[in-house]
Order: sequence, then C-alpha cells, then structure tokens
Amino acid sequence: MDTNEEINPVENFITDDDESINLKTHTKIKKYLSGDIVSLKENYAQVKLSCTREMAVDEMGLVHGGFTFSAADFAAMAAVNDPYVVLIGTVSKFLAPVKVGDIVIFEAYAKFEDARKREVDVVGSINDIKVFEGKFDAVILPEHVLKLKLKKVRKTKNKNNHK
Repeated sequence: MDTNEEINPVENFITDDDESINLKTHTKIKKYLSGDIVSLKENYAQVKLSCTREMAVDEMGLVHGGFTFSAADFAAMAAVNDPYVVLIGTVSKFLAPVKVGDIVIFEAYAKFEDARKREVDVVGSINDIKVFEGKFDAVILPEHVLKLKLKKVRKTKNKNNHK
C-alpha cells in the first residue's frame, strides 16, 4: 500500500439496511496506521487494523500500543460521526499483546445521541479474543476545534491591544 495514499474526503459505507452513510469525521486519517472502516451505522463503527512491521517496537514483532489506541480512537470518533467531534478523555485497558500480522477488529458504540457530550464504548478483538477495551468521552463542537482556539487567541490579542 502506498503510504502517501490520500483518503477520499467523503467515503460511503453501506449498512445492513442498504442505507449509505457518509464518514463525516477524520476523513484524512491514514488507514495504514489507524485502520479501515468495515462498517458504519448510526452510533456504531467497526474498524479493522492490519498490523504491519512498521508498527513493531522490537525484533519479536510486538506492536506499539499507540497504533492499537489510534484505531480504537478512530472507531470511537467514527461512531459519533460528526465533523467537529473531539476526544476529551478516555479510560482504556490493553488486555493482550498485539503483534505484526494480527488483524484487530474494533467495535465502537456511541451513547447519548441527543447530547453534545458522547460516551463511546470500544472493544478490540483478534479472533474473538478481547485485546483492548475502552470508554471514550467525546464532545461535538459548533465548529472545528482549531478555529475555536484561533478565535480565542484573536479575542485575547484584541483585548490586550486595547488596554
């Protein structure tokens, strides 16, 4: 796979009900590092992480937990599927080692659909053996998080200039 591959900004996924759902968040994520979406439904996402040699931390092929976490985070954000969703906290457990050649399937279930703040349960498994579990807290912002920060900086600068 070409590591410079660009991801289509809006990917379509077919659900069991033959309804097309667009991925609205994390559209430029690198699939070879953070996984591919296998299934996307309202409040649900499934991501497949194929573990490669580039993810290994030693000669035995142990995969760095950061890749596992990244795929779990991607699944959580995709389950919420809002362009302005951001992770604000997590409690996670690495239950078993992941190695080069493993394929980890992450399933994410978002809760509290009517609220701005969302909790997402994520489980990662290899052949039905649970290797990761986590609770991800996310919030949906009114616009991109970096635009909000930029507005805050500008507001502070303007305030200081008028003193």
